[in-house]
Amino acid sequence: MELDRFDRRLLEVLQQEGRISNQELADRIGLSPSPCLRRVRNLEENGLIVGYHAVLDARKLGLTLMALIHISMDRHTPERFSTFENKVSMFPEVLECLLITGQDADYQLKVIVRDMDAYQDLLLNKITRINGVTGVHSSFVLRRIVHKTALPTT
Repeated sequence: MELDRFDRRLLEVLQQEGRISNQELADRIGLSPSPCLRRVRNLEENGLIVGYHAVLDARKLGLTLMALIHISMDRHTPERFSTFENKVSMFPEVLECLLITGQDADYQLKVIVRDMDAYQDLLLNKITRINGVTGVHSSFVLRRIVHKTALPTT
């Protein structure tokens, strides 16, 4: 799909303000409401917009400990990776799971929990019990400097 300047601007605004009204969105990008709505629906139908989500305040939910976990696997087989990926995708504490290169690890997880006790439970009772996990190295986030969900549209 070829994106013009209106489509790119729509994507920029919607990433920042997903609940904006069509009228306000149209005003912001310089279109009338009908073509604006058609463009948004077209972006949704073509899979560029895949959903709208609420962003929650983790601290207000009592989730104060974020960690990055590097995971090493015993074998590099599709079955082993698939098993690991299916298991970690079911843990609500896991915010991201990335298959990585350039490290001694195969995966990097970003997790968030209440405290160190909850982290210990996640690590010892869930993650290390997944068949094939041979190494775990944790780093704890002291402060988040940049946090974005918006993708560049240019």
